Amino acid sequence: MYLITVLGNLLIILAVSSDPHLHTPMYFFLSNLSFVDICFTSTTVPKMLVNIQTHSKAITYEGCLTQMYFFLIFVALDNFLLTVMAYDRYVAICHPLHYTVIMNPRLCGLLLLASFLTVVCLFYGTILGVYLSSAVTQNSQSLALASVMYTVVTPMLNPFIYSLRNKDIKGALANLIGKKK
Repeated sequence: MYLITVLGNLLIILAVSSDPHLHTPMYFFLSNLSFVDICFTSTTVPKMLVNIQTHSKAITYEGCLTQMYFFLIFVALDNFLLTVMAYDRYVAICHPLHYTVIMNPRLCGLLLLASFLTVVCLFYGTILGVYLSSAVTQNSQSLALASVMYTVVTPMLNPFIYSLRNKDIKGALANLIGKKK
């Protein structure tokens, strides 16, 4: 599942960056979502795989804090990028004639920057306390199952949900594969 997640998201990034027809706001945000999904999954899954191999659940305190820090950053970035993508689709559907004026490259960059800055601000203010307090009160089996669902399954499915069913992405991937042969 981890390899599918990484490869699927890398394919999206490659397809969007290699095809000039996909240099639009929607695909800009989609490739950033793919990058964040790779980072998000890579924060926890490699350590989990090592733990499964070695039958050990040990992690240093510093390692735990570092992993938690990056995990929460990428979770929040995922959520904000999905919000920005929803706004992009809203503008495209509700204001199609003004879409290119509203969703210009400058605004796309600002929305992406705002997503990153908002995540950093929220992280230091609230998420750390919520995460640490809820870990004590949760059932460990249900917490582990929920963790696998949102750390592995969701990022693995995002490429299929948002891209690989899209004819533009399929065309860009076909062109990319055709160029390499």
